[in-house]
Amino acid sequence: MATAIEASRRSMSDAEWAARQQLAACYRIFARQGWDELIYNHITLRVPGEDNAFLINPYGLHYREICASNLVKIDIDGTVLDGSPYPVNKAGFTQHSVFHRHLPDAHCIIHTHTTAGMAVSATQEGLMPTNFYAAAFHGQIAYHAFEGITIRPEEGVRLIESLGNKRTMMLRNHGTLVMAETLPAAFFRHWALQRACEIQVATGAAGTPALIPDAVIAVHQRDMAGVQLPGGQGAADFAAMVRMLERDETDWKE
Repeated sequence: MATAIEASRRSMSDAEWAARQQLAACYRIFARQGWDELIYNHITLRVPGEDNAFLINPYGLHYREICASNLVKIDIDGTVLDGSPYPVNKAGFTQHSVFHRHLPDAHCIIHTHTTAGMAVSATQEGLMPTNFYAAAFHGQIAYHAFEGITIRPEEGVRLIESLGNKRTMMLRNHGTLVMAETLPAAFFRHWALQRACEIQVATGAAGTPALIPDAVIAVHQRDMAGVQLPGGQGAADFAAMVRMLERDETDWKE
């Protein structure tokens, strides 16, 4: 095993190996948070310095099994580039490839089927501005109508049209989709959206939701930037989660 890992490591750049470790950690963190879905869903990451090369989870492995060396390197069409023995769920990558292909800033894309995310995506109202986290997303979420499993390339045009200039999307009756220029930023965006959805579902069970006024939302969104730590959005948050992960497991680094 060690020999195979060493051989794999020698065949790639330091930047790619660092990206692999970061993405593997993210998959493990998602599993710990309960954001995994058997062997399905994806977190994809562009390989640094290679515009048309991406890292994706091996189809068939649980998120807890993913490590740096078994992530699969593919091109924009989903063709395996690194000789990996694992298949790729091209049905899932169809959606991701559309955004990676057309949006230069979409370096990391996350799609999940969490219970709260799917529940909110299946409501007529979508995400409502009724809590701290939801207020931060107000006016920044796109919606795309459900067309069945995403395996048809022609849906890509409609996905791009639905997204517009936003980088967070509710896939109606399906789940959530976030993208960002860095993996930590995408991680944080997913975390905040997940919290917003969880709280909305709990609020509906507790009573009648109270909408936050638009004027207050504007102030809230303006002031959110003032509480960011250095390093960019999500950098400190993701680093903290990695430290927690390292206390219990380190095989994802291999």
